[in-house]
Amino acid sequence: MFKSIAKSQTTPQTSRRAIVRRLIAGTTLSPVLFAVHPALSQTAGNPHELLVSTAVYAGNPSTVTVGQTLPTGATAVADGSYPGVFNNVAVDSNFGVTAPVVIKKFHLEGRRLREFGALTVPADVAVTSFSSKSELSLHLSPDGKAVTFMGYDAAVNQLDVSNSNSPNHVDPTNPDTGVHARVVAELDFDGSLHRTKVNVYSGDNGRGAIRANKVNGTQADQYFTVGNAGNGSGTQPVLVVNDTGVQLATPGVDGSDAVVGVQQGTAGSKNGFQFGFSVAQLGFAADKSGKDDNFRGLAISGNTLYVTKGSGSNGINTVYQVGQPGVLPTTGTAASTTFSILPGFPNNPSANSGASGFYPFGIWFANATTLYVAQEGDGNLADAATSPTAGLQKWIYANGSWSLAYTLQKGLNLGTLYHVNGYPTDPATGGLRNITGRINRDGTATLFAVTSTVGNSVEPGADPNQVVTITDKVAATTLPANEAFDVVVPPAFGMVYRGVSFAPVNCDGDHGRMKDNGRGHDGGNNAQDDVCGPTRIAAGH
Repeated sequence: MFKSIAKSQTTPQTSRRAIVRRLIAGTTLSPVLFAVHPALSQTAGNPHELLVSTAVYAGNPSTVTVGQTLPTGATAVADGSYPGVFNNVAVDSNFGVTAPVVIKKFHLEGRRLREFGALTVPADVAVTSFSSKSELSLHLSPDGKAVTFMGYDAAVNQLDVSNSNSPNHVDPTNPDTGVHARVVAELDFDGSLHRTKVNVYSGDNGRGAIRANKVNGTQADQYFTVGNAGNGSGTQPVLVVNDTGVQLATPGVDGSDAVVGVQQGTAGSKNGFQFGFSVAQLGFAADKSGKDDNFRGLAISGNTLYVTKGSGSNGINTVYQVGQPGVLPTTGTAASTTFSILPGFPNNPSANSGASGFYPFGIWFANATTLYVAQEGDGNLADAATSPTAGLQKWIYANGSWSLAYTLQKGLNLGTLYHVNGYPTDPATGGLRNITGRINRDGTATLFAVTSTVGNSVEPGADPNQVVTITDKVAATTLPANEAFDVVVPPAFGMVYRGVSFAPVNCDGDHGRMKDNGRGHDGGNNAQDDVCGPTRIAAGH
């Protein structure tokens, strides 16, 4: 079990971090480590321990009172009782309530999950916004030592924080007048928690962050983050456009963030001013400044950064490569980094809408030529059951281009309402959001995903969702008849699931020892049963 958290002693090493926490001895993450020869960086980590990030509603009737003035100036129509509190969305489109981040820990036993711990992240590290559905994804670093996510520098039960301004990047036309820094939070293999404040995504939210270790063969580590910015009217301020898309930051150095991407268009223009990608590059009419790079999914594979865009009417919903293959952006190259749509993926704004639209969220590489893409669906209950794209898509690379092999949907029961005790309306699964996976010895991949929800509630993002799993034959190019999703973490009242990742571990080459634990109870089919022995390091390193 995760237990209480104690502050670590301040040392020259820990002073480099904005905040450091460490779990009491004996309560750290399991020392079982990642595979000796993982297929790719995303299969690092402990293959027998899965982490699930959750937002847990902590409000009560007095959190909001009927008739009070909300941060946008609207008048509250519902008190703070869950889930009725989200009826305030009808009068305040920015409405949200900050909530504790709880990271649940599960042991994998075959296709089953057994929960055996939970860590409530202290509010002075980070909080999340309930019910913002696009944040709190979990990402494992390529070396398997750290899991990262994004949140806010705010207290629990504050209102409308996800659309607040970032410090010193205030948009005077933003109806949400609050000011809160965004936070990259990191959970290390030894159980320590760290945070770095970043001055980005003003007016909107950070969706995800990943720590890249020893960037391009150097000794430097850095964060890459994705998100959206801008909640005002009219022309977006230059600083707000600078806040969006892909950003990088130095771990432990507050305010070290910098936008990644070549500038497109003219700074200060209402349309066409972007960093990284612009639809104008493909001959389409220029979009609203800052909105073509509204990214939400990210992954590092083969020392290359990939991101997805899957929401909003501007830009193109698709999968992007950031920079050149095998080279990650740095502070020195950020301003010259180009973005490109992966060949074969949608390259037209028409992909952004309709029941057959393209709505990618999380991505996971099984190998260099096999990419799994979570598809959220269009968010409409009426379309969910017949959506041809929602679910888990498998893309194959051959002859210089990617092509869709098939979409896994069986067992998701798209559009079928399910009941959650105490919840007044029945939600349904609309698709998938964040995903992770592992490679097995028999040539299959087991993937885990959090579901998206559709239904008849005022705010579907507040609807309890599920964690599901499926095992797919990696080499298959046509849809296998017998593969189906199973629900491994059922929906729960007052809680939403947001991210999935294997637990971080420590494996430093000659610092570790090789052994075969065989802890997965999978008959030897898991290629990641071979693991490295632990090397503990002091918190703050």
